[in-house]
Amino acid sequence: MKIAVALAAVLGATLTSAFAPRAPVASVASRNGVAVRMAKEIFDQEAYIAESKEMRLKHLEEQAMFALKIACENYDNAVFPNALIAGDCVITHLLSRLGYLKDGKCKVMVVDTFHLFPETMEFLDEIEKEYGFKAEVFCAEGVPVGDKVAFDKKYGADLWKVDIDEYDRVCKVEPFQRGLKTLNTDCMINGRTRWQGAERAWIDMFENAPIGGGLAKCNPLCYWTLEDTFDYIAKYKVPAHPLHAKGYPSIGDAKDTIPIPEDGSVRFVNFKFEGDKTEWLDYGNERKGRFVGLANKDGSTKTECGIHVTGAEKTWDRDLWEAGKSAVKKITTTEEALAVKEGGKPAVMVVYAPWCQFSQKMEDEYEAFAKEMEGKIDVYSFRGDDQREFVMENLNTSSFPTVDVITPDGKAIKYDSEVRTVDAFKAFVDETVGEAVA
Repeated sequence: MKIAVALAAVLGATLTSAFAPRAPVASVASRNGVAVRMAKEIFDQEAYIAESKEMRLKHLEEQAMFALKIACENYDNAVFPNALIAGDCVITHLLSRLGYLKDGKCKVMVVDTFHLFPETMEFLDEIEKEYGFKAEVFCAEGVPVGDKVAFDKKYGADLWKVDIDEYDRVCKVEPFQRGLKTLNTDCMINGRTRWQGAERAWIDMFENAPIGGGLAKCNPLCYWTLEDTFDYIAKYKVPAHPLHAKGYPSIGDAKDTIPIPEDGSVRFVNFKFEGDKTEWLDYGNERKGRFVGLANKDGSTKTECGIHVTGAEKTWDRDLWEAGKSAVKKITTTEEALAVKEGGKPAVMVVYAPWCQFSQKMEDEYEAFAKEMEGKIDVYSFRGDDQREFVMENLNTSSFPTVDVITPDGKAIKYDSEVRTVDAFKAFVDETVGEAVA
């Protein structure tokens, strides 16, 4: 009995004031025949909730800072790809508190898709000044940073409408991968959380990703809810994306991001919520307004852009059908392409992009096809993402890869099937220029 009393005294001493009843138990009531002890005054529930949330947030802060210390102190090139959404604003603030932005132990990287809200890059300028760092900005290959006109000329203003997977790779995945490689990243910090949805429900604070023998991934907020994130922003008055005040819980491309709910009735303004915040804070709702109206090629609803899917950190640092190593003959200029087209004999030409997953998938089959056709018909490859206007005008190309059979009279006949096998290619050659090849 003495031990029990002593233990009760110790435990009681650790309770905060919010737990303490304001008056002694006064009576016993009966509910369904079971005695229930009642009190004249119960503890202050609001104070208890507030104190509990503060305890939770303090723990999450310490946990996240611990993870960031491991990432920045134990790796030579920690890089934070910052999308400027709420969680990323928290990580930016934490990195600043730890001094890693100013001392350069963590570099900040931003991918500009050329389809972001104008407020996004303006907000980047704001936080660069606030925290005293300069982000490394990456965009579509071969296009100057910030030059939308050059992007449209090279890739097409409607690329995302023509082929959303290709758009993702041109505007998001390839620049993301190139950024990691350029910055010699050995540890990537990112703001994914389990609360964001089923695709991320089991991520841990640290993971490995397949790049150059193993890239560490640090997810310092993996155990945070979106409510925790906004609680932190409110607590420290952290600069947050201005579109939160216009009803957007998460911010991506302007073309496919909407407020939640769509009437914009829920907002985060001056570090407080307006409207029914559960519309944002329920499980998986943070990204509910992202990728709206977009679908994957298999018809499923799009929920990821490709950056955070398995293998996205693998860099494509080589060309396809490399000259000198392939049976496929390489064309490197528009003049060479026209010479083949106007050469008076049949040929096969694939117009491709090395970053395109569909071009990559057909590499082996097209190589085998070229070997089988040696001595019968010349098989060529031409990289077309650098020559968009030319390949659209001369080689039937609106997306990659495009396979053409060139006839002796200079016509380019497009192979329309997505069945890209040796037998399928041979059948198309027989159908179009069979007599000339025989």
